[in-house]
Amino acid sequence: MLHDMSTTAIADTTPPRPAAAVVEPPPPVPAVDRGPPPEARLSGWLRLQVVSTLVGGTLLVCSLVASWLWKQPFFAALPAAIAVLTLGGPLVAAAARDLVAGKAGMNALVALAVIGAMASGNYQEAAAVAFFMVVSSLIEKRTAAGAEASIESLIRLAPTKASRLVGGGGAGPADVREELVEATSLRPGDVVRVRPGDTIPADGRVVSGASTVNQASITGESVPAEKTLGDEVFGSTINLTGVLDVEVTKAGADTLLGRVKDLILQAERTKTPIMRLVDQYAAWYTPTILMLVGVVLFFALKSTPDTAFNRAIAMLVIACPSALILATPTAMVAALSSAARLGVLIKSVATLEAARSLSAIVFDKTGTVTTGVLSVTRLAPAEGVEASDLLRLAASAEQNSRHPVARAVTEMARRARLPLESPTRFEEVAGRGVIATLSGGDTVFVGRASWLADAVPQPHGVDVAALDRVQASSEADGLSVLHVVHEGRSIGWIGLEDNARPEAAGAVDRLKTMGISRLVLLTGDRSSVARRVAGQMHFDEFKAEVLPHEKLEMVDSLKAAGHRVAVIGDGVNDAPALAAGDVSIAMGAAGSDVAIHSASIALLNSNLNRIPFLVELSRRTISVIRQNMVIGGLFIVAFVALAGAGYVSPVMAAALHVVSGLAVVFNSARLVRCGEDLEQAEAGGESG
Repeated sequence: MLHDMSTTAIADTTPPRPAAAVVEPPPPVPAVDRGPPPEARLSGWLRLQVVSTLVGGTLLVCSLVASWLWKQPFFAALPAAIAVLTLGGPLVAAAARDLVAGKAGMNALVALAVIGAMASGNYQEAAAVAFFMVVSSLIEKRTAAGAEASIESLIRLAPTKASRLVGGGGAGPADVREELVEATSLRPGDVVRVRPGDTIPADGRVVSGASTVNQASITGESVPAEKTLGDEVFGSTINLTGVLDVEVTKAGADTLLGRVKDLILQAERTKTPIMRLVDQYAAWYTPTILMLVGVVLFFALKSTPDTAFNRAIAMLVIACPSALILATPTAMVAALSSAARLGVLIKSVATLEAARSLSAIVFDKTGTVTTGVLSVTRLAPAEGVEASDLLRLAASAEQNSRHPVARAVTEMARRARLPLESPTRFEEVAGRGVIATLSGGDTVFVGRASWLADAVPQPHGVDVAALDRVQASSEADGLSVLHVVHEGRSIGWIGLEDNARPEAAGAVDRLKTMGISRLVLLTGDRSSVARRVAGQMHFDEFKAEVLPHEKLEMVDSLKAAGHRVAVIGDGVNDAPALAAGDVSIAMGAAGSDVAIHSASIALLNSNLNRIPFLVELSRRTISVIRQNMVIGGLFIVAFVALAGAGYVSPVMAAALHVVSGLAVVFNSARLVRCGEDLEQAEAGGESG
């Protein structure tokens, strides 16, 4: 006889929450001086450069004013000479260090330009060239400092103080008191109290209270998350409504925020194929430019000796490839920043570049296109078996598994307040089921029908035909079926259902319009479940009853057919397939060490519309890099030719050099706005 969950006798109640402990009011929190923002905390070298640039620029202006007020050249030459030493000295020193190290890069070209201008006796021109080149260098260094500051800003999200609960071992709840401590002193096992408006000081688990928490700084989701007893919370997120007591599970660098920071820094240190290609030809660049300058100087000395050195100096200044150097890093930093804002953690910029050419994406069903939060909707005990016994035995066997199916069964049993036995032996067969020997000596098998036919030892065995009839029955249609075998006898089955993600169908449709030709849904569930989900999510291709090694085979077959393949899973039981993909994406990685470390891209939230955003961001990033390379390349080719022909003065060349660098920086900065439409749509949906 089949029992629907609506008629089963099992209670579905939640245990009452314990009364809040009486605590002393917390001491007032002193104002914390966080110092200047990260953007203003430049390195000592950069500060020195800023000061020397201001001093040199002031001296250059004084020289120009002196040449206008007095006809004697001494009054103009003296401040100009000091300006050259102030501005050009560090440039020449940097070039000397490069030459000692066996490198002849941009610094050598700049130093030659400054020395050449000084040798010609025009100190004002030399000072002006040095000034503009230093300004260009500051733009480059400031861009790099801004990237570091954007990462440091993650750390500044973390609170410096925490309200830790102490006591409780004496007179009871009334003995609990709060003490204000440094957040860095928290350790796993500590319990902290977080009031509305406070920032949660560390990763942890809610042990008392209920509230809504703004997790946008970590996951990029604008909708606050509801948190109640047993839920996980993350450090540096903001408590909005209720009072929470949180047991610390991770603190400091071990928190999700700390791991995100480390991985973003790791991504910034990686290089794309485009960057490696530029590095490959960089060694040839400076000798080629010097050869061209030498040729122009040779012929100019014969035809126009008065302007020959000015032409050579202008060519050296124009040829400094600042725009080319900034072309890729500025775009990548802007793209990483945009992705992190939406909770997309990219661990290598090479992966970001690879995402633009994806032609096939393999989706795991549970936890990816569905919520992964299964719920028990059907109990079907065999004749003579109580529904409560069926659920109790299944949950006792499954309680040590982390699989979503196991968690759903165990949670239902706990909500029903069924006493669970502790297994003395436990074995999990990935993607198939579990075997547990309970404390009383009974053996319980819980899993798929096809596996149970071989797993249950003889002489017991199971009635395969009966299991097949269950699979084909209308009662089990569209459900994930879990069979339970106790002491060699099938005692019934449990039906579970997983809800589809509301944004999944739209994300799949958008990927199709972006030219992704193969979108494949893989699941270990039955064909009826896979067909239902595939239809809801607009998948044209799906494969059911897939084991972990078969997911790997599917990825390999797509790659053999010439596709660039992305694999999307929850990072728990998809590790082989994730490792095989050209791009691997772990869904819902917040709080999951396995998910963060098993994939090249981790989505800190579970919103599937981040996938088309990622592909679009990759394509736009590579497009911007190419634009930057064209801007820098055309600038050098055009103005080196004009400088060689005598149409560009050294001072004008230095000014144009600054302009080219700014053009690249501002062009890359457009990438920071990627995803704003997505954020606005989500915010609109929330307000609606």
